[in-house]
Amino acid sequence: MKKVSCLAVLAGVLFAVHGRGFAAYPVYTGYQGTNAQGQVVYLPTNAGVVNSGVASNAVVTTNAVNAASPTRITGALPRVGSNSTAAGRQYYEPADFDRLADSGLYVGLSVGYSASISGSMIADYMGEENAWFVPGAFQDADFKTDTVIPLQLSVGASINNDIRIDFSYLRYSGISYPSVVQSADGVGGYVEATVDGGAITSNTTMLNLYYNIDSFTGYLAGGMLRPYVGVGVGISLNTIADYVVYDDTFYSEMEPGAAGAGDLTGISDVYAYHNGGTSEQLAFALEAGLTTELDGGMKLDFFVRYANLGKVRTSGSIIVSQTEWLGDGAGSEYPAPYDSVFHYTNWYESGRLSTIDLGVRLRLQF
Repeated sequence: MKKVSCLAVLAGVLFAVHGRGFAAYPVYTGYQGTNAQGQVVYLPTNAGVVNSGVASNAVVTTNAVNAASPTRITGALPRVGSNSTAAGRQYYEPADFDRLADSGLYVGLSVGYSASISGSMIADYMGEENAWFVPGAFQDADFKTDTVIPLQLSVGASINNDIRIDFSYLRYSGISYPSVVQSADGVGGYVEATVDGGAITSNTTMLNLYYNIDSFTGYLAGGMLRPYVGVGVGISLNTIADYVVYDDTFYSEMEPGAAGAGDLTGISDVYAYHNGGTSEQLAFALEAGLTTELDGGMKLDFFVRYANLGKVRTSGSIIVSQTEWLGDGAGSEYPAPYDSVFHYTNWYESGRLSTIDLGVRLRLQF
């Protein structure tokens, strides 16, 4: 009888400990929900296994979320039993909200507006002997710009939900040589010379890499916008058309009264015909933007882009035509009856070109 009592007491202790341990087992509140009868259901659970605290006719549900109302997760899930709610990186679970996910191949077409054009032309030959005979930009002269609308065509693919890569062709036009330049006067000063022509175009091919940063920032505007950053590197072919620099200054060489018949007394109406050129340059771009989705698998990227296109450079060939004035031996001078023409080679003019663009890109995913 004493043995039976001892066994009964021991069994009671074991069951009590087991029951207390089960009841006190800490469960993270994010894993539990209620069924239609208001009974608590602990998740996750294996199929066919029902907790002892749930009626046998209870329906065990999963952590279903309405796709129109996605669940925001903050940081890594805490350990089971932890009450920790420390904030970390914010993101949406792909199963809950993936309509902005990048996937598969795509083609894109972008149009933009160049809000800022940086760069200027300067004479590379300004230190050469007699360089002042050739009118040009002996001081920095900013590019002249009309409305520049860069166009870009892209073909690419998504590596995963965060990274995509594409190959693009980018074209800039509507930029030109400055309309007025400061040309050396030969005695340490500068005179204004006018310019006609010199249209500039840049055709750039780039390999671009984009990374979605919503894992750090979260989706914006209630999940409608997905932020990203990008970088590109490639080759630009920068072309400048032929242009003419005209200097109407009269340069005196000798007083007419001291000149003999036929002596050079002055020069005027100097025209410098600069042959344009095309230069192959290393180019790179930095981009940041926001992505949103349209119907039919199309997406829109709203972006800000900085593009460094390298140098614009002439071919180095300049033909100068000028009017020479000759003394008549009687204290007067007259324009020479012949054309005075000089040909200079390896006399380059160049300037770096970069832009800041605001634009929108339409992408069609396959």
